[in-house]
Amino acid sequence: MSKYRHHLPQLDDRYFMTDGGLETTLIFHEGIDLPHFASFDLLKNAAGTRALESYFRRYAEIARQHECGVVLEAATWRANPDWGARLGYDAAALAEANRRAIALLERVRAECETASTPIVISGNLGPRGDGYRTEGRMTARQSRDYHARQIEVFAGTSADMVAAFTMTYPEEATGIVGAASAAGMPVAISFTLETDGRLPCGDTLQDAIARTDDETGAYASYYMINCTHPSHFEEVVRGDGKWLQRVRGLRANASRRSHAELDEAPDLDDGNPEELGQQYKQMCARLPSLRVVGGGCGTDHRHLTEICNALLPAHATA
Repeated sequence: MSKYRHHLPQLDDRYFMTDGGLETTLIFHEGIDLPHFASFDLLKNAAGTRALESYFRRYAEIARQHECGVVLEAATWRANPDWGARLGYDAAALAEANRRAIALLERVRAECETASTPIVISGNLGPRGDGYRTEGRMTARQSRDYHARQIEVFAGTSADMVAAFTMTYPEEATGIVGAASAAGMPVAISFTLETDGRLPCGDTLQDAIARTDDETGAYASYYMINCTHPSHFEEVVRGDGKWLQRVRGLRANASRRSHAELDEAPDLDDGNPEELGQQYKQMCARLPSLRVVGGGCGTDHRHLTEICNALLPAHATA
């Protein structure tokens, strides 16, 4: 049974962290092969499951050290029908993989949660297509129909919420919010931004949030920004527009490279963890509601430690 579905604690005035770049950590640091960037495929055997549990426990421990909350995102970013089919999963096997991903986080929560470190379990959704491009663009209705089954599976588990990451255009986000509403699940939407601070489809972040809210009765619990360096969108979040209050989460890249450069790079650009921590501190001064902080591709436990050190200096580690 869900523990926090009735009220997400990250909506209160305290910091919550997430993890870093799950897939890039597993590939570049752990030497694990992930066809199609699909970490959920590791759940098919004991060794893969252990690798994921170890990964998530590391972040839960960082949160405990800093006495902040943590939102654990299930390893299900690719666990939707089109990507699952490429890996040989039918509907039943895909649903079971999603359930196993949540069960794994239940175990981590049971072992690691404390009064000062509440652990929220989130069913993670990814785009139908690529997280950097707008290929195969759907209508909001098509998106709702496509993502509904995964959300319904999460609704039948102990997941407290669902969160859609690397959204590249508002119609897909709108459909996901509609499906989450129908399933009675709290939902967060995270948009990918390019080096110009706009979505890959060309929309501004402000317009994407406004359109999604307008078409869904502002059902989403909050919005996030992902997969971009803070310097790429710092001008976007200047000012005091009311829409900025809807941005509650950030999972930035440590790399200043564009998405095209990251796709083509043979190496991992992990930037400067300490610098990223200070940039998050600056962003918190600009975004009045920013409380959920994590990392994008290329980030790992070092970056999250520095982010927490910058935002929670009383608990800074040596």
